[in-house]
Amino acid sequence: MSSHATPAPQSPAPGPVIAGLLLAAGGGRRLGGRPKALLPYRGRPLVENAVRVLRDAGCGPVHVVLGACAAEVRERADLTGCVVVDNPDWAEGMGSSLRVGLASLAGTGAGAALVSLVDQPGIGPAAVARVREAYRSPASLVAAAYDGERGHPVLFGSDRWADITATAKGDKGARVHLTEHADELTLVECGDIAEAFDIDTPPDLARLA
Repeated sequence: MSSHATPAPQSPAPGPVIAGLLLAAGGGRRLGGRPKALLPYRGRPLVENAVRVLRDAGCGPVHVVLGACAAEVRERADLTGCVVVDNPDWAEGMGSSLRVGLASLAGTGAGAALVSLVDQPGIGPAAVARVREAYRSPASLVAAAYDGERGHPVLFGSDRWADITATAKGDKGARVHLTEHADELTLVECGDIAEAFDIDTPPDLARLA
């Protein structure tokens, strides 16, 4: 009688590593110089909410780019488990923070960076997860859309990081890359589950209540 060994169960193949990249360096110029990362939201600094959203959507590792009042943000906000990097040139605009953030992801093995902004608390884990799930390869280029208009978060496959780093200037962030590669962009409609408002001016602070 021959015996047959039962094959060992196969572990499921690990999914792609989609890093969360949170841009939280803004100084809140139109808010009287109050750094956006420290705006109060549900009893805690706003940056903590943004980190939690990325994690709840399945992103990891989570890298956070700080700028204005970086030392105070590190002291007051719980960023345990995050890779926190400082952008000394934060006042130049979002482009510099994006470059710093992508540089911090080099060597992590991440297949993509899912980029979110600290001052958009109306975008929760459900919308971020939709964008994350649209990842297909290191060449992926994905953005959330609201009534068909491109918004955040945005997912950049790792093959695109070098070009984005070379073209991200001033407040334009990745807009140059997104415009030049519009035919490769996948838009994921999120207007049914999220609101893409920014906290930019004093009247906007009512949205944090």
